[in-house]
Order: sequence, then structure tokens, then C-alpha cells
Amino acid sequence: MNIEDFRNFCMKKPGVKEEFPFGPETLVFKVGGKIFALTGLDNSDFSVNLKCDPDYAEELREKHTEVQPGYHMNKKHWNTVNFEGSLSEEFLSELINHSYELVLKSLPKLKRAQIES
Repeated sequence: MNIEDFRNFCMKKPGVKEEFPFGPETLVFKVGGKIFALTGLDNSDFSVNLKCDPDYAEELREKHTEVQPGYHMNKKHWNTVNFEGSLSEEFLSELINHSYELVLKSLPKLKRAQIES
């Protein structure tokens, strides 16, 4: 999955906004005002920070060298995923979906209902 495919995949999700709150070199995707994915545009390798259930995060890190503790993030809840490694596009999509769903579920009921309607 290249960066354009990643962006398009994220932007198709309900309630997603694309922002640059950390400067022009960091692309951030939010749902309900909360980050679920971010990537550095000035990095030589294409990797993405994704939110993850802590137990699942540990499992992913043990199984896949492309999944590391979140760079500059809470390492318990975030992974940095190398999108240029051997992980399939389908699996990368699943990781993005997992991150999005975690953040969506954490939103207040009213805000979540507005996004899901």
C-alpha cells in the first residue's frame, strides 16, 4: 500500500478528517477529533503509527518485524507499522480498520452516533 492508497483508504471512512497539526511534514487522520493514524511525509521509509489494543499490539510485534512500538507515541497503545515490508495490503487495511474502530468506540455516544449515521 503506497501513501496515496493509504490516504484514500482513510478518507473513505465516516467522519475522518485529514490534518497537519504537527507541521507540514506529518499527515494526521482523525475521527471525532482524535488521532487514529499518522505518518511522516519526510521519512525515507513509508511507515504509519496506528492505535492498537495493547494485547494485540504485543502479539503483532512478536509475529511481524514490520510492527514496532509506536515511534514518539505511547508504546502500549500505538504501533509503528512499516508499509514497505512484506505485510499484505489486506492486512495493512485490517490494522488501519482496527485503529479507526478503537478510536471511534472511545468517543462519547452522541459524537459516535453522529459519525455513524
